[in-house]
Amino acid sequence: MSLCIAIAATVLTIPATTFSLSWVHSVEKVEWREEWAVTHAGLELRQASVKGSGAGMEPGEGAVLDEGWWRWKPALAPVSELRLASSGATPSGWTMCHAGGCQTLGDAPGREAVLSACRQDGGAVEPSR
Repeated sequence: MSLCIAIAATVLTIPATTFSLSWVHSVEKVEWREEWAVTHAGLELRQASVKGSGAGMEPGEGAVLDEGWWRWKPALAPVSELRLASSGATPSGWTMCHAGGCQTLGDAPGREAVLSACRQDGGAVEPSR
């Protein structure tokens, strides 16, 4: 499996089966992190972490405080895609990291990035119903 990232008319294929997303919350100004897996079922959220709590950032069920981070495993179904775009209220975009490095996505208003699992032919995986 690979990760497809669509930005404007370009689709990037990243040879990764896991990746992380991190960003700074627009109100509380603290970091939020998510660990994702690229699977045949789509993108699966494996772990979420937040450094603090407050305005819409309450740690999830079963969260444990570990070195200043609230960490938990969300019980969510896989998703076919993630759409990342700047709201204009956040100080930056999302940082996406994988084994090959990191890049910033969705940092400019109106510049949406769409993440999805790739098929072997390079297209995005269709969601299972």
